[in-house]
Amino acid sequence: MKLRSEPLPRAGGAQPAPEAPENCSRAALFAKAEELLAKRTAGGDPLAPFLKGQLYYKEGLYEEALIQFEKIEDTDFQAMYQLGVMHYDGLGTKEDPERGVEYMKKILYSDSPEARHLKFAAAYNLGRAYYEGCGVKQSTKEAERLWLIAADHGNPKASVKAQSTLGMLYSVPVLKDLKKAFFWHSEACGNGNLESQGALGVMYLYGQGIRRNTKSALECLREAAERGNIYAQGHLVEYYYNRKFYSTAVAVAKRITENDDIDMLAKVTDCLPTYVAKGVAMAAFYLARCLQLGLGVQQDQAAAKKCYSKACLLDPGVASDLELAANLGRI
Repeated sequence: MKLRSEPLPRAGGAQPAPEAPENCSRAALFAKAEELLAKRTAGGDPLAPFLKGQLYYKEGLYEEALIQFEKIEDTDFQAMYQLGVMHYDGLGTKEDPERGVEYMKKILYSDSPEARHLKFAAAYNLGRAYYEGCGVKQSTKEAERLWLIAADHGNPKASVKAQSTLGMLYSVPVLKDLKKAFFWHSEACGNGNLESQGALGVMYLYGQGIRRNTKSALECLREAAERGNIYAQGHLVEYYYNRKFYSTAVAVAKRITENDDIDMLAKVTDCLPTYVAKGVAMAAFYLARCLQLGLGVQQDQAAAKKCYSKACLLDPGVASDLELAANLGRI
């Protein structure tokens, strides 16, 4: 699993950076926000320095954000959190996972009330570090322990990303326990997680960790697909193909394969790039199959070859498994 950092949680009374009127250009909006924050800083607003750093961070001006956050890191836990993410991921500075881990540990083990709303997210990020073996010695067991802390028994105010990640963790061979995987995906899905909603659909569809339930599977997959989950969309293509709804399978697959910028899709949907790639690869393979055989679409061998190649490039494992199934006459 290639994981992403948990975004900064907002405190109950936290204020967003000021915004300018909607009819302004992006550059004008940014300039206006800078101006407003400068006035608030001059007026002694204690939140203004952090909000200025956060404004730069959201605009991708990471070097400027780093400077702002470093000015207040000793007195502002939110700035400390952002610095931890930036050092771990190499945003605005050279990657320094050890330093990123240090920041997250300070937050997790702090007694300050100001750090309380950040603790679940910090625990998730530390779990990620142990899982990836970056900044600390690799330990899946320690990652699991920290993610369980971050997930807090399914608390919607805890780290929903940790809840979903536990669902993924219990689906891989090292700690495989599909009943636990189903439980955590259910918790995360109930708390609005898009990735887990798609995963639940797949588990219902194939009876993984739960009794097979096609109705529940399609409800989860269709809603997740409508919300942008590419992995769910890929499994819907497979379902439509297997049910011989070839025209529908082709139409959905074409929409999916129009965009194969995996990193961008993962960022927009906040889903793991690995599963985004699997979803596009599935769609590409089934589209290729339909084009090759003329199922639901006019036969086109050249287009089929391109789609097969795309599937192989995006996820060789998925393409290989589906090719084997096709050779055995299963699809």
